Amino acid sequence: MTTLSIVIPAYNEEGAIRAVLDRVRAIGPALREAGFAEWEVIVVDDGSQDRTAEIVAAYPEVRLIRHPVNRGYGAALKTGFAHARGEWLAFLDADATYPPEALPELYRIACADGADLVVGSRMGRADSEMPLVRRIGNWGFAFLLRVLGGAPVSDSASGMRLLRREVLERLYPLPDGLNFTPAMSARAIYENVRMVEIPIPYRERLGQSKLHPLRDGVRFLHAIVWTVMTYNPARVFGMTGFGLALLGLALGASAVLWPGPGGWPFPRLFAAVVLVALGLHLFAVGTLFNYIVSLFHKRPIRHGLFGRPLFRRPLEHRFLPIGALSIAIGLGLYGWAVLARLTAPPFPAPWFVPAVSALMVVMGTDLFTAGILVRALAELSQRELRIQQDLEARPAVMPSAELIPQSRPLS
Repeated sequence: MTTLSIVIPAYNEEGAIRAVLDRVRAIGPALREAGFAEWEVIVVDDGSQDRTAEIVAAYPEVRLIRHPVNRGYGAALKTGFAHARGEWLAFLDADATYPPEALPELYRIACADGADLVVGSRMGRADSEMPLVRRIGNWGFAFLLRVLGGAPVSDSASGMRLLRREVLERLYPLPDGLNFTPAMSARAIYENVRMVEIPIPYRERLGQSKLHPLRDGVRFLHAIVWTVMTYNPARVFGMTGFGLALLGLALGASAVLWPGPGGWPFPRLFAAVVLVALGLHLFAVGTLFNYIVSLFHKRPIRHGLFGRPLFRRPLEHRFLPIGALSIAIGLGLYGWAVLARLTAPPFPAPWFVPAVSALMVVMGTDLFTAGILVRALAELSQRELRIQQDLEARPAVMPSAELIPQSRPLS
């Protein structure tokens, strides 16, 4: 028998909670038709100061759990999940914005697609009543999660979801605030939780919104980026470094093609070299972090900034030769500049070549040491697997009995 627990976090929702509970109670036949033999409704009153708890208590079939003080949206959901008895967990807000009537369809989609997590997307319907500011914000966060997570997401912060209970262990830990849902979306992507989205109608809330666009927007951004950092930091560092390196190359090309009336624009050229060096440094740092994260999660390293490697072999495998080459070029460049008298007047910019040479040496040293660390971390990440392979090693062909020398007593 498949069972369902519907968790509703509530904080000062006396104006909407009755309508939400009446609508949830009315979908009982649809839940049974969808395949649920039993279901329960849990309302977590998160320290409300109005009549929310009193209204919920009038519904004997609803389990009411109360926080003595306000602990946050995510904390209320986690409390509800901890007390839930269902094999499937669903949650929706208590402000009448999400349609409980969509829950049976979410379950049917989960069964048809073999999904572990089904998200009701507010962004897929033209009749959505989401305010424009929040719609733009949600689009931005979804786009960020697509770029950093490498998976298509339309609504990273939807507050109506259905999930299998057993995936909670893979999704936790999650924050206690309103950033609970974007953090869940990000972790679901990196924990390989099968997540699908279906469009749902969305209505403007009843009562005063608890969402502060600027403050909570910063929290949403932090939740997404920091979650990605704990799984695939090279995605963040690498893309940032890649962008800086492209900017440096473009700046250098502009200095060569359009030097300006004063001759060679040495400051512009030097800025280009600095940006390229900084970009490579960030890429190397992100790569090292990726190997450390791989050791912690005990899973294969993720290669490539855009979901797949750019080269046949990952670029970090070339850190050692590239670093050595950069050091050699930097030293050679400085020696050539000294011999050619480019480090003193009357050369117009005697500081330029020594500065570029120093950057090349520092960048090369950075990449060379990063290459050594990458090789060591790659060896450590495969250590347990190779130990197991060695322990399970067996000869391909057993020697025949007559070839085994008989043991003789030691004289």
